[in-house]
Formats: sequence, C-alpha cells, structure tokens
Amino acid sequence: MVGAGSLLKTPLGDMSHNTWIHRIVRVGVRPLARTQVSPNQITTVRLFTGIAAAGLIAMGEWPWAPLGAAAFVFSMFLDRADGELARMTGKMSPSGHRYDLFSDAFCNSLAFVAIGIGLRDGNSLGYWAIPMGAVAGIAIALNLWLVMAIEEIKGARAAELGSFLGFDADDATLILPITIWVGWEVPMIVMAFVFAPMFTLWASWHFTRLHRLAQSPFAELYQPRPAAVAPVLQRVEQTRPQSTASR
Repeated sequence: MVGAGSLLKTPLGDMSHNTWIHRIVRVGVRPLARTQVSPNQITTVRLFTGIAAAGLIAMGEWPWAPLGAAAFVFSMFLDRADGELARMTGKMSPSGHRYDLFSDAFCNSLAFVAIGIGLRDGNSLGYWAIPMGAVAGIAIALNLWLVMAIEEIKGARAAELGSFLGFDADDATLILPITIWVGWEVPMIVMAFVFAPMFTLWASWHFTRLHRLAQSPFAELYQPRPAAVAPVLQRVEQTRPQSTASR
C-alpha cells in the first residue's frame, strides 16, 4: 500500500491532529477519557447536532439561522472531539473512521441544502437557491464518498489533505457559519454550486485513475517495499569498511 497521505498530499504537509480546533477540543475531551463515553457516542451526538443545525438554518430568518450556524460550529467541534477521544483511549477502528466520515458528509451536505432552503425568499436567487443548495450538498456528499472509496484502495486516511498554519482543509467549513452571521449566504451558495461539483469531477477522475492502477498487472511496481529494502541496507552497512582514523 502506498503511504497514507500520498493520494492528495499537498505541499502544505500531512493532515494534522494538532490544529487550533483540536487543541481547543482536547481540553474538554481529556476528562471524558476517564469515563465510559465512547468516540462513536460523540459522533452520534455530532450527527444529531448537525441535523438540528440544518433545521435552524433552513428557517432562513433571525434569530434561527444564526443560532443554526452556532449549532453547526458546535457540531464541527464534536467532529474533532470523537477523534481526539479515540486517540486518547486507543479506541480507533476502521468502522469508527467510516462512521465519522459518513457523519461529516451528511451534516456538511445537509447544511448547504438548508442554506438553499433558507434563501428561498427575499433575495436575488429566489427559489433557485433550493436546487443550487441541493447540487452543492450532493457534490459534497459525493466527495466524502470518494474519500471512503479511495481509502479502500490506498489505505486509511490516504485521502487526507494537508494542514497550514494550524488549520486543516476540514477547517474551511468554518466559512459556512461565518457567511450566515455576516449575511453572505448568497455568494457562498453560488460559489459552492459552482466549485463543489468541479471538485467532484476532479476527484472522480482521480479515483478512476487509481482504481485502474490498482487493477493493473504493473501495480506492484508502484508499491514501496520497506521490509525488503531494510535487510539490503543492513548488509551494505555490515560490508562497509570501518575507518580507524580518529576525529
């Protein structure tokens, strides 16, 4: 298997679990490590909190939409909390990772659908905002599905993006509640409508290419063999003449 992070690795570095949000969440999660609370339970709370946030955002009016944005941020923090608790307690599992990805896909895509519904009245988009939000939401859900599909080929966490200045690519979802608070939902839903499907097309092409490579008879040529290389390097070190000169 190709090393984790190689699929969508960027020059910004590997996916970090020590971002600013992780550091904030870690303070609250640490006491939970001594309880019977499980990471999947936190993921479940995150899922239902995200659904509640979408319901409030879909109302499209003050104070419900801003409250929904705040609930979305809380749900986002819970998304970091389940992983923190899993690492603290050693309860990491492939099924938990998939459940986490499913919750991310569902909550994030539902939030964009909710914004479209909330924009149905009193703006330049009118009822066109609803299908635009739906398209953005479906594209985001497909992106997360492609992440899971890619990880089936490349290994767990192989599709993670890099981090920069203490922020991960996932932290970009903070833009969603901020745009609601400042009243920029219209330009945000337009950009999501345009760029989310574009990224889906690129990710689909990338997944197809990787799938073909995995099925290729030459796939082994692209796989690193650290276990086979190590003995060779060890023999080279043993046969290398030792210098007796003092330094």
